[in-house]
Amino acid sequence: MSARSLIIACGALAREIAGLKQANGWTWVEIQCLPADLHNRPERIPAAVRSAIQQARGHYSALFVAYGDCGTGGALDRVLAEEQVERLPGAHCYAFYAGPEQFAELAAEEPGTFYLTDFLARHFERLVMQELGLRAHPELRDLYFGHYRRLLWLTQSADPALEPLARAAAESLGLEYRQQYTGLGDLSTSLLRFVNATSDRPTAETF
Repeated sequence: MSARSLIIACGALAREIAGLKQANGWTWVEIQCLPADLHNRPERIPAAVRSAIQQARGHYSALFVAYGDCGTGGALDRVLAEEQVERLPGAHCYAFYAGPEQFAELAAEEPGTFYLTDFLARHFERLVMQELGLRAHPELRDLYFGHYRRLLWLTQSADPALEPLARAAAESLGLEYRQQYTGLGDLSTSLLRFVNATSDRPTAETF
């Protein structure tokens, strides 16, 4: 069996995980990303993850799944329990970026919040406006987002090119705009823990 490790990841985390791998020199770690579009059909995530795990089994010394529950209602956790593979903590990327306590505070502060990550800011037009049909049928905006009050962009990087995109997303949905820096949060700490637990080459996080 190979001494290499595999992270099976949501495509929405590809840039961030690749950055962690490069910054920390995890040359023995490979990343396999599943389509980020699965988030529009979360019931398909457990089967897609199971398939990736089973295809990888026997080819890597260790596997890790970089997903939260992501709207699967516990179905992903049942798959992972059967396959004996660990995943990221929390319900979704907003929670593990912000941390559970801070995210709970943000959610309590304004339950009607639509959250963005850096990935979603980059791909908002395609994943939200086009795939939900809002460009073709703008009248659907109130149906989908009528109970939302604000858009909160949880930022992982300091990329200034993303702010206009995040503001435009808020304007498209008619929501108040707010930004809060989180960094990579539990994404980096969980992956660092996985890498150190499954390798004889422990690393200190440098990202």
